[in-house]
Parts: sequence; structure tokens; C-alpha cells
Amino acid sequence: MQEYLPQEIETKWQNYWEKQGLLDFDFASEKPKFYMLTMLPYPSGDLHIGHWYAMAPSDCYARFMKMQGNEVFFPIGFDSFGLPAENAAIQNNIHPKSWTYANIERMQKQLRTMGNMFAWKNEVITCDPEYYKWSQWFFLRMMEEDLAYREHAPVDFCNHCQTTLAREQVWGEDRVCERCQNPVVKKKLNQWKLRITKYADELLDFEGLDWPERVRSMQQNWIGRSEGVEFALKISDSADLSFRVFTTRPDTVFGMTFCVLAPEHILVDQITTPEQKEAVKAYKGAAERKDEIERTAEGQEKDGVFTGAFAVNPMNGESVPIWIADYVLASYGTGAIMAVPGHDERDFHFARKYGLPTPVVIVAPEQLDSIPDGDDLSEPILQKESSVMVNSLSFDGAVWPESYNRVADMMQKEGFGERQINFRLHDWLISRQRMWGTPIPIVYCESCGMQQVPYEELPVVLPDDAEFKPTGESPLKYHEGFLKTKCPKCGGDAERETDTMDTFICSSWYYYAYVAPYWKKGETLTKTDQPWDVEKIRNMCPVDQYTGGIEHATMHLLYFRFYTKALADMGLLDFREPAKRLFNQGMILGEDHEKMSKSRGNVVNPDDLVQKYGTDTVRAYLMFLGPWDAGAPWNPHGIEGLARFFKGVWTLCHLEAPETATVSEDTKKKLRKTLHQTIKK
Repeated sequence: MQEYLPQEIETKWQNYWEKQGLLDFDFASEKPKFYMLTMLPYPSGDLHIGHWYAMAPSDCYARFMKMQGNEVFFPIGFDSFGLPAENAAIQNNIHPKSWTYANIERMQKQLRTMGNMFAWKNEVITCDPEYYKWSQWFFLRMMEEDLAYREHAPVDFCNHCQTTLAREQVWGEDRVCERCQNPVVKKKLNQWKLRITKYADELLDFEGLDWPERVRSMQQNWIGRSEGVEFALKISDSADLSFRVFTTRPDTVFGMTFCVLAPEHILVDQITTPEQKEAVKAYKGAAERKDEIERTAEGQEKDGVFTGAFAVNPMNGESVPIWIADYVLASYGTGAIMAVPGHDERDFHFARKYGLPTPVVIVAPEQLDSIPDGDDLSEPILQKESSVMVNSLSFDGAVWPESYNRVADMMQKEGFGERQINFRLHDWLISRQRMWGTPIPIVYCESCGMQQVPYEELPVVLPDDAEFKPTGESPLKYHEGFLKTKCPKCGGDAERETDTMDTFICSSWYYYAYVAPYWKKGETLTKTDQPWDVEKIRNMCPVDQYTGGIEHATMHLLYFRFYTKALADMGLLDFREPAKRLFNQGMILGEDHEKMSKSRGNVVNPDDLVQKYGTDTVRAYLMFLGPWDAGAPWNPHGIEGLARFFKGVWTLCHLEAPETATVSEDTKKKLRKTLHQTIKK
């Protein structure tokens, strides 16, 4: 009997599928179309078991849908820009392109060995100029739609990676870089941003989407919508100086006993009295040395300094002292707050620390007969629902939510306030001071200023001969052939933008590129072009099923929703969500129930497993590991059991057929019963 040799058998059939075109997608098929998508990998050089756990079960579902009679589109590609390639270039004295494509070639072989039904003819590689010319085209269109803009602002900067980071790429209370785990600092730079905040409200809406509740909640919390009132506070003894504050509790405004500006607020130096200048200057200097997480951390004692100035509460005309405190951030909201210590925990502790009044202006209904004295409070009164206004002039007795509306209406009527919706979400910082990314298609001319590269000149291509040295700066700054160019407006000397785009730009639209890879390859582009085969996109998109890790919830999974909405508003798409259904796989842990890492020595190498057991055994083990969204620790005994099972099936199928014999009806009946009992098990 022939021995079970999985590597030979699997290779034979994988080659057969490819030669027969069984993996190719037929756009002309009349079968129902199903777009199955798994997140494209970064070409790090080797597939790890996490790749397998994301892709093999995705492939099983794609095959299931194919067996259900669908024409299934299951493409693959490589998200191939990024910092690891630059670091490898410096370490090995090679161009990141060489490192990247060598890794892609290796991973292509590994992916084919995995046995997935990927539509290889639709592969895209995001560092190919024929791909990123469209990323540049989208950028120019977004500039014209006022969605892309440049500003000089404080940004999060990683000194180790020598690049800026989006807010989402700064991790934890220690504020470390997601990539290298080194501390992140603040730095003022000219930066390019995309106006994702324009879509904040729409991004909160998941109507019609079958997405995990956890992802919805994470995105909604990240966007951070809050309804309230923004109103002006005039500076006492000043005819024209004022600042604005935002509150979600206008019903507590009569309890304001002080207000706080961020140390960086534009008014601080103007309003500080001579007596307080030294104290304010020292406090501002100390605040500059802290990061946002440190300044706003829960449990950290709040402190501040009095400016010597006062503001006027517009609701009752009372003067309240203006303080500065580092827990108020210039980058968030208006950079100023009203402080109501009787009804806010942070304000309460601040007031107690500095001896400021804590009047009570709202109470629970049962407290109306005995309204607490603010000086006797051991903690603030935080009740909102059914709370009643007291000590609030003509508003006494107003009950929430009527109290909210009455105060808001009066502020609007008197002209010093208006209802407003605020968001925690910031615009998307896309500038990176690195070379291995999509060039930003902008030039700077001394005569004409900043100019867009004409559509007809796209792509702006990265140089193949850039020198990578550990200088901490992008090689593009010193590459004369790339840097020096002509102004598209006057024809004079100009310099190119040397920042490149965040790699999340590439992954924000790749699922459309799969449908028609490298669209208009080699052709000159125009502003009125379509970036894809419109008919195919209309027939295939949005994606029916998307799979990938939940760690992307507030980055990629938010950005690719924003991109689809923005492109729809440009008339390029006729739908507004990229994926109907999302599934987040869990994580495979080491045998020791810890996250796999080389330092722990618990890493499982899938290549070794395939060599020992064969692809089918590894895939089957991953499918039987447990609920896909839960993950599980690796169990070497489990895969051994499946290996024996496959070998047993092979042996059973290759046994010589026994001679037939006549059996009684009673024996047949017993055999049939045993067969069905076995099947049921």
C-alpha cells in the first residue's frame, strides 16, 4: 500500500488547481458573486502562525460559499510600505525595495503552500508605482475637496523611528511608539492631515452592518461624540477679550466658581497680571515637559496657578477667577473649561485644594426639602436624570432634561452661546518623515508657494538609488534627483515634499484595487479619470465578508470606512460602507498560554509544521482549535491526533477491497444501525 506523503499529494493538487484556473475569478459568471476578503499581510519575510490562523479559516469559509453555488472572489496582496524595510535597508546596506520584494517572493511561495484559493491574478503590491499613483491621485482630489490640508502643529514624534505618529499609534499611559515601544515626545512640525472629523457623525452609524459589537463600541468611544453648549466668557475689565468654553451640563452654569485655561492658551500671557507672571511662566514651562497622557491621567493630582485675571459668568454677572492647569489641553475642545466644583469630581478636588467655593446648584428631587450646603459636601453631586436646579435665579425648579434646554435656549437667545456637538476624534495625521512610503505629490516654489503636482505627472516615483544611512532623516531630503524639480505653475526651480504618506493610506482602498489591479497601467492620468473599472466595482462591492484582527479597530477599520465615504462624496462610489460583514479572529497563544514571542521561546513555526504534518493537517487543526473569535493556546498533542486521523483516512481509502460475501438480513440491519450510530457521533 502507498505510504501517506502529504507534501507530495498536496503539491500535486495545488499545482493542478492553478493550471486549471480553478483559483481565478470569473467576472462574467452568472453565479451570485461573493467577495471574501482577509486583511492583506505586511511582507515581513515569513508567515507566522497568526497569518495561518487569519487566512486558513477565511479560506474555509470562501470554499464553503463556493460550494453553495457562488462565484467567490478571494484576492490577496501585500501591504508593502513601512518602517521595517527602511530599518533593514540601513542594517544590510540595501534598498528597501530589494528587501521588500525578496520577502514578497518568499511569502508568495508560503501562501501557495497554505493551499488557499487566492485569486493570484488579482494580486496588488502597494509599493508598486502603478498602485500608489492612485493613492497620490486620491490625495490631490481630497485637497480639492478640502479633505487634505497642511498645518504647523504639535505632533507626536518618535525619536527612535524618526517620524511622526498618528494619535492611534501612541500606546498606553506611558505613551510609547506602537512599533518600537520607545517613548513618544511632542514636536512642532508642518504636517499633512486628512479631515476625517468631517465624517465623525456618520462614522458612528453602523446601520445595516453586521460588525462585532466590540468593534462598534471601540470606534464609537474613539470618536467620542458629546452634545452640549459652547458659550463665551468675557474677561473682566476688558472691552474685547473673551474665550469660549464647552459644557455638556449647561444646567450647572450657575455653580461656576472658577474657570481654567490650558497653559498654552493664546490668552494666558495677555491676561496674566504682573504679580502672577513668574508663577504662570514657571507652570507653563513645567507643563511643556509633560505629555498629554501624563497631564490627563486618572488618579493624578490636579494642580494649577491663578492668572490674577477674572471672567464674567454671563448667566449671573458674577466674576470668577481664571486659572491655568495642565489637565486642560489646548488641542482638545476650546482649550478652556468652566469649573463647577459642586457637580464635577475633578473640579471638586481642585477647588478643595485651593480653597475655592463649591456651591450646590442641582439636587436630586428628594433633597429639595434640605438642600446641602456646598461647604459641607464630602463629594460632588453628580446626578443628571431628574435633577432639579436650585440657587439658579429664575431657573430654580427646572428638572432635567428641561433644565438643559431652558439654559441652552437662553444662551442662544442672548447671543453668547449656541448648541454644539463635539468629538474626541482628531483629524488623521498622514505625514511621515520616512522614505519608504507613498510620496506626497506637492512641490514648493519660492515664487508660487505650495503647488500640486499635475495629475498628468503622476506617479511621483521614489528613487531606486537613495542612500540609507542612520542619520535619523529621510534620504529624500538629500536626493537631488528627487528633491529638485520645476514648479508646475511658473516653470521655475522648486523642491518636492519629502514627507511620505502613512502606510494606512495604502490599506484604505486596496480592496477596490483588487477588482482591477494596476488600473490604467502605464497611462497618463487626468483629474476626471475613474480609478477603477466602475462596472466591476458596482457588481462586486462592497465586500461581503471581511476578516482580520480587532487590534485594527480604531485605525485601519476606521480609516477604510472614512475613505469609502469620502470617495462616495467625490462620485467615485455609489455606496458608503466598504464591508457588509466583519469577523475578528482571536489569537493563538504559546503552549504556555502566553503571547508568542522569540524571547519567551514559545513561537510555533508553521513551515516546520507543514514539513512534518502537511498543510491539510495544520489547517484542520486550526479549524478544530476552538471558536475562531476566541483563539486558544497551541496544543502539540492536538495536532498529533489530527495527523493520525488523516493517516488513518488515507490507509482506509487505500486498503485492498475485501472479497464480497453474502450476509443475512439480520446482519445487514445490525451493520446499518452501527453505521448510523457512528455517523451521528
